[in-house]
Amino acid sequence: MNTTISNSVAKASINHAGAELFSLKNSQNKEFIWEGNPAFWGKHSPVLFPIVGTLKNNIYTIDENEYQLPRHGFARDMDFQLIEKTENSATFSLQSNKETLLKYPFEFELQLIYTLENTTLTIAYKVINKGSSKMPFSIGAHPAIALPNAFESYAFEFEKDENPEFFLLENDLISDKTKILETNNRQVQLDYELFKNDALIFKTLESNSLTILENSKPYVKVAFEDFPSLGLWTKDKAPFVCIEPWLGYSDTHENSGDLFEKEGIIILDKNQTFDSKFTITIF
Repeated sequence: MNTTISNSVAKASINHAGAELFSLKNSQNKEFIWEGNPAFWGKHSPVLFPIVGTLKNNIYTIDENEYQLPRHGFARDMDFQLIEKTENSATFSLQSNKETLLKYPFEFELQLIYTLENTTLTIAYKVINKGSSKMPFSIGAHPAIALPNAFESYAFEFEKDENPEFFLLENDLISDKTKILETNNRQVQLDYELFKNDALIFKTLESNSLTILENSKPYVKVAFEDFPSLGLWTKDKAPFVCIEPWLGYSDTHENSGDLFEKEGIIILDKNQTFDSKFTITIF
């Protein structure tokens, strides 16, 4: 089942499966979200919860009890309920249940709130701890932006003048190896060689937004002030690129396995709510 929100200049469509954005179009019906062709990558913009990235051996512990979670958690593979709808906004909810408690022993509600104002789509996350103890979690976004022209005709433009450090992945885990992303006038030309070692993982950035330029003109801007970390990723020869605002990231090889001790984890007190949001603006 799908839900569409719209205004006079844009419309967005969200699949109730995973509350996943799968379409964002302007008034000329131009599509900005990756189509999800499984020959490259069969998703569009999944939510990452209750972890971001990969756990060491896909295992973590709580109170010395062992649990398993797949890469990026389970929320993206579950059906959400539409709980509120207006012409330009929609709110989806996922509640903990018997299935989730076997993988993640915490009672929670996860809400995704989509709001379309002009050509800017705000995606807000609300995490509610409904249990009687502290709850560790991470949350992140994974929007794939469609690139209909030659990959090399696009560039990233950082909000601020920086040459940020990124971490390399080894077997899907964060290694201690880093590189510097060299920018020129805040820009980096896209090249598949940039992603030859998988995603670029920035634990911290000075910039709070990143704009994709198409032939030097603004194409899509992703703003992520609430998210300290960022992933950039694509597949070889794929006509898309992902700009991924994160709160948390994959384990390192030195992780203890205790989820409360995981680097980048958020600890939410009982009966408390955590809010964050990012925006996608199309040009």
